[in-house]
Amino acid sequence: MRKLIVAASVVLAMMAGVAHAQERNLRIAFDVPYEPFEYKDDNGELTGFEVELAEAMCEEMNANCEFVIQAWDGMIPGLLARKFDLIMSSMSITPERAEQVLFSEPYYNTPGGWFAPESFNTDVTDMKAMEGKTVGVQRGTTMDTFVTEEMGGVVSIKRYTTADDMVLDLEGQRLDVVFVDYPVGEQTVLSKEGFKEVGEPVKLGQGVGVAMRKRDKELAEEVNAALATLKEDGTYDTIMDKYFAYDIKM
Repeated sequence: MRKLIVAASVVLAMMAGVAHAQERNLRIAFDVPYEPFEYKDDNGELTGFEVELAEAMCEEMNANCEFVIQAWDGMIPGLLARKFDLIMSSMSITPERAEQVLFSEPYYNTPGGWFAPESFNTDVTDMKAMEGKTVGVQRGTTMDTFVTEEMGGVVSIKRYTTADDMVLDLEGQRLDVVFVDYPVGEQTVLSKEGFKEVGEPVKLGQGVGVAMRKRDKELAEEVNAALATLKEDGTYDTIMDKYFAYDIKM
């Protein structure tokens, strides 16, 4: 009888160990607001394309996920300091970032877009015409890098922590034009009266991926597998169709 009790205890302990191993606790960082990717709805609840995609990904991974709001310029430092485990906040894959973090396979790609008041009639590709103009970008983004490298010394670049602050300055006529992730510009600028898209969208980087610490290779494999499943079973398309009128898939 004693041997049976011991054996049963061992089996229960092993089962508990397996269940514990299968359950993962993850903290995922978002830069809010960045509509339509991540923002708070009228009830103060966190929502958006990437938030819903993260929820579906966590369910597929059998993970308990906590969502963390983090300002953009503290994203990679916060990840490396273990304040959270993943960044799922429209982070474009670039060689410079890939030196610091491990990226998943890209899960969407959108261009940068130029947005300005309807009175703005300057060709944004004409550096002579753009001389002295003030351009707004969100600090540390691929849009910031593009404007800095392509237009630095020609235009005055004003960098912002949030897209909302940048749009407020555009409305207040403290900026001539902004260069921002295209869907964000649609939601935050074109939704307001008196503004328009200018120039052509600019494709930047290698797409957007989930960022993790370089040592978390097993986690990256799980994330890639979960995202692949969500694309295959139609969940990804269902979420995308809710937020976008066009295809931003890779």
